[in-house]
Amino acid sequence: MSKTVDWKNTRLVWLIGFWKIPLIWAVRPLVLQLDPQRCELKIRLRRRTRNHFGSMYLGALAVGADLAGGLIALHLIRQDKSGIQLIFKDFHADFLKRPDGDVHFVCEDGPAISAALKRVRETGERETVPVRVVATVPEKYGLEPVASFQLGLSMK
Repeated sequence: MSKTVDWKNTRLVWLIGFWKIPLIWAVRPLVLQLDPQRCELKIRLRRRTRNHFGSMYLGALAVGADLAGGLIALHLIRQDKSGIQLIFKDFHADFLKRPDGDVHFVCEDGPAISAALKRVRETGERETVPVRVVATVPEKYGLEPVASFQLGLSMK
């Protein structure tokens, strides 16, 4: 079953990519779901995202993990208009299988991100929360991960 694209949030991501982070613009991620608990996005395997082996290029995978982990925080920050800034402090990846199709990136750490944002608002101190992102190729492997990422989301 194919998921529908959330065009409102996809356009917002593309706009951010066009004006601020051109690499996001280049890979053109599609937001499938974005709410305070979960983010799912898809990056299509095509000429711009494919490596010389016919699978998704490491840089495109990193963009997907970055966005899936950071969009929930951006969504929450925009909702409460707190002006909190975020950046990724560290990045760990485990590549488990060739991502040789359209890759879906899923982060379900919204509650942990929300709790960290609350602590930042209360204390004004920097807070770093580990964020897990799982990458799958549903058309070929179902929900079996092709990669998993652990990112340190730092907010102040």
